[in-house]
Order: sequence, then structure tokens, then C-alpha cells
Amino acid sequence: MKKETTISAVFEETISRMKGDGVILLAGDPPNPMTIGWGTIGYIWGRKIFTILVRPSRFTHALMEKSKEFTVNILGDEFRRQLSLCGTKSGRNTDKIKECGFTLENGICVKTPFIRESHIHYECRIVQENELLPEKIAADIAKRYYPAGDFHTVYYGEILGIFKCSPTL
Repeated sequence: MKKETTISAVFEETISRMKGDGVILLAGDPPNPMTIGWGTIGYIWGRKIFTILVRPSRFTHALMEKSKEFTVNILGDEFRRQLSLCGTKSGRNTDKIKECGFTLENGICVKTPFIRESHIHYECRIVQENELLPEKIAADIAKRYYPAGDFHTVYYGEILGIFKCSPTL
């Protein structure tokens, strides 16, 4: 069972997981899981916001554009294989949910499901998106992360709910 929690209660683990093996972004219908490691959590426009980046070349990008919502799922160390798979295979030709053995549950605040096996998940509605502008990025960042010119779309997701496994389970 999951209980609603606060940003401060899960912030450190979320950031640590993003810096480590990553976290799972889930978007679309049917939903497609994609491992992400770039994102921020904070307050913008008086709202709790989870900011994520997705390249237009990724299958998930079109799903984000259509659904306008997403979940971010924090998994434990025992899911390293699944995190790797979701970061290296495309949902265009792989059923990553099935291949990873994930169980989906209906979102609580959004239509997008979350991964039952996650011990923390965020439910977000997109309130703003921006295309990164090559001329506005520091040259060293552009050279290192965008040598092919495949600049990300930045999605600002209002956090409608944060849920954590109940410690009594």
C-alpha cells in the first residue's frame, strides 16, 4: 500500500537514484517506461514541479506530447537490470513492461499508471514545455551532450501527488 508523502521526505533518495542507475519515467497509452537520470524537483509558479528532459528522437517524447502527464517511479537496487533495459531499448519495438516484469497500477491523481514495484512514485501533469535552444546552451555542454544536435525538450510537470510504500507493509 502506498501513502502520500512530501518532497522533503523523498527528495534525497530521488536525487541519489537519478544520479545513480536512474529512475523510470512512465508516459503514454499504452504506457512506455524510459530510464532517466536528468531532472530537478522544486517550486515554480507556486507549485511543486518535477522537471524532466526527453529527446525528440525517443519514443516516449511523442507519448508525452499526447498524454500531457507522466509518473516518475523510484525503484530499488534489485531493479538494475530493468533500469538498464528501459534506458537502452526502444518502446517502439519492445514491450518493456512485459520484458521487465513490471506490474502497473492505476494512477491516483493522473490517468498514467505507476509501477507497483516502485517504492516511491510521483504523479505529474505537464504545465509547460520548452525546446532547448542550441544558441542558448554553453558551448562545452552542447559539445559534450549534443554532438549530433539532438537537443532535449524540457517538461515541467506539476507534482499532483507523491506516494511512498507504507512502512507497515
